Amino acid sequence: MKKLPTINAQYWAFIISATTLGETGGDLISQSLHLGYAGASILLIALFIIALLIELKTAIQHPLLYWLVIILASLAGTTISDFVTRTLGLGYGWGSLLVATVLVVIFYCWHKMTKHVSVQSAFNVKTECLYWTAILASSTLGTAFGDYIANATPLGFGGGALLLMSLLVIIMFLALLTQISREIFYWLAIIITHPMGAALGDFMTKPEGINLGNVPASAILLVIFVLIMFSFRTKQM
Repeated sequence: MKKLPTINAQYWAFIISATTLGETGGDLISQSLHLGYAGASILLIALFIIALLIELKTAIQHPLLYWLVIILASLAGTTISDFVTRTLGLGYGWGSLLVATVLVVIFYCWHKMTKHVSVQSAFNVKTECLYWTAILASSTLGTAFGDYIANATPLGFGGGALLLMSLLVIIMFLALLTQISREIFYWLAIIITHPMGAALGDFMTKPEGINLGNVPASAILLVIFVLIMFSFRTKQM
């Protein structure tokens, strides 16, 4: 059975870069390529499902395939969130609440079906499907909540990103210094990194931030992701 990659500094560096790339890449596909939020969501959900089916069919965990599904979940989460909050008109607050409710339901179903919500033990097909559903929902929640912080509070994109970074550091120290379940801290960190990635991505692309635009920002973040991958691979050689 498959297990997650080792959850260490490398893992979280990948997660943060992937979620930030998900924000800029999702905006690139929906806005810069003029597919719209609905069209981009349909395309990215289809690609996510295809990659997920391949992932579910493999007997062992392939890191490149795992991170491909993570990136596709981040991209799809961005466009789904924008579709819910903007096209459907729910707004960032109600949209965040709706997706948060969906995420709670996923965890409830996971607990009822397996009696525990663990990412440390080996996955079977059932728990792996629940894991990836939770990842997609947390990515969608991240974009909605990140947009809420940036647009509905005085923090803006930069301030929102700094606040969420601070929360992530607090979670890290609590995980190191307390005996509270590591599963709780893992999902708290996952949920925090997604709005942080959304805020960072918007800070890079929007006029209120660096204003690089979707294409240059996505290209830079893709290069950063690849550099992180090769940097850690080189250290392990």
